[in-house]
Amino acid sequence: MSKKFDVIIIGSGFGGAVTACRLAEAGAKVLVLERGRRWQVKDYPRQAGDAWLYEHTYPQKFNGWLDLRIYKGMLVAVGAGVGGGSLCYSSVVVKATSQRFEEGWPPEITYDELLPYYEKVRTMMNVREIPSGQYTKRYKLLRQAAKKLGYGDRFKSLPLALSFDPEWNYDLPDPLNSNNSKTYINPQGQEQGTCIHLGNCDLGCEVKAKNTLDLNYIPRAEQKGAEVRPLHMVRYIEPDGQGYRVIFDRIEDGRLVRGEEHSEKVVLAAGSLGSTEILLRCRDQYKTLPKISKVLGHNWSANANVLTPDFYPQGSQVEQSIGPTISGGLEFMDGSIDGQRFIIEDDGFPNLLLNALNDKLGSSESSLLTFVLRDRLKRGVDEKNPLKNLMVWLGAGVDASDGQLFLGRQWFKFWKRDLQLKWDPSRSQKVIDSILKIHHKLSEVNGGKLEPLPVMATVHPLGGCKMGNNFNDGVVNHCGEVFGYQNLYVADGSIVPKAIGRNPSMTIGALAERVAHLITN
Repeated sequence: MSKKFDVIIIGSGFGGAVTACRLAEAGAKVLVLERGRRWQVKDYPRQAGDAWLYEHTYPQKFNGWLDLRIYKGMLVAVGAGVGGGSLCYSSVVVKATSQRFEEGWPPEITYDELLPYYEKVRTMMNVREIPSGQYTKRYKLLRQAAKKLGYGDRFKSLPLALSFDPEWNYDLPDPLNSNNSKTYINPQGQEQGTCIHLGNCDLGCEVKAKNTLDLNYIPRAEQKGAEVRPLHMVRYIEPDGQGYRVIFDRIEDGRLVRGEEHSEKVVLAAGSLGSTEILLRCRDQYKTLPKISKVLGHNWSANANVLTPDFYPQGSQVEQSIGPTISGGLEFMDGSIDGQRFIIEDDGFPNLLLNALNDKLGSSESSLLTFVLRDRLKRGVDEKNPLKNLMVWLGAGVDASDGQLFLGRQWFKFWKRDLQLKWDPSRSQKVIDSILKIHHKLSEVNGGKLEPLPVMATVHPLGGCKMGNNFNDGVVNHCGEVFGYQNLYVADGSIVPKAIGRNPSMTIGALAERVAHLITN
């Protein structure tokens, strides 16, 4: 088989988009295989019948926005589409603290080593804090509560991958009107707009104010010759003597069609769940990569995510759905609370009802009723929202990182092996309890009523293909190369050996920048 590509990259999130860009810039012929769609603004999920969910066991039928995995005691949410998790994350792009690299990592990976790669991500993602004249009510609520509790010096604005117009403010006439978003062309030649606080960061920004990977790293890769193929689900990887064959199914007319491509190098960047599952199937099901370390699947982490709803009295005006999803944080990474390390953030949630109604009205024929409804139900600072007084506190912290991903069988599908998670919260309970304790304090000091969720959920899954010093304690080395398999790499959140405790996207991007640099040098 003649070689068509130098590198095949599996996935297009913070690992795949970064490596595709840098390898293509270095002159490599790059193919990116992405399981999800290439989303356009007109396709963002808004109404009940839209493509909300991605079903990994039936992608030809359900290939929507969000992949939700329900395991015993844990719900894991990950994105699906060209741009990966950047499509549905909350735009927080922040470095890990230097202490996170002092143990558990290969000695080559230090905070100082990653600093230049962090800077590359910061520049490419156009990271900045929310302007002082645009603070949301959730931001102010967190800041006020922090001051009342004596934590004022721990409160900070968080760096965001969002485009802001410093002249925009809530006092403008009809501030959430799309006409207030200023369009511009970014350095990668993509048209974007500035943020007008629509609150849809997690479900697709209509004005393209969110600097997602499909607006920077990916178009840059394509400008340098990379090919991106959406709706391609990789099944396994097989050495063929001159490199690797990547076998996949592609969605064509609602069917799965088997295909394959060859390359000298392969970079797995399908995320903590995706990359781990592919390598597990290669080792245990298809037997194509039998020498992969027994550590595969171990050291999985939820990054101690704790999401807690907090209800406030009518009139308190939390304005849950207006503004960037997250913009402020309360830092406890110094271990001052019960010896635990974590951060608290003001997590927003889109106005789903008004999104659906406005989308429906926008596509309906003009009539007097439509005109009246559009006027009464338009987005605005006084918009209708039954959950406007709901605050959602997000915690992220350093947990035990002792989960395990594996291929298992369920009694109702005994003939099929699916990705399973074994996670025991006991060793992570202290950090979870510390986060909840601060959530309670933040709620009570401003008259809220906290309603902890009955199940843990994470939007920051990490680990499964951890970095290590050798085959016995890691799946990949400090370069991201799989032990025992030359030119097979992993570059995503799965290689993180232990919880970061802050939002991990920037660290994943920095690690991918470093992997790409080492591949090309």
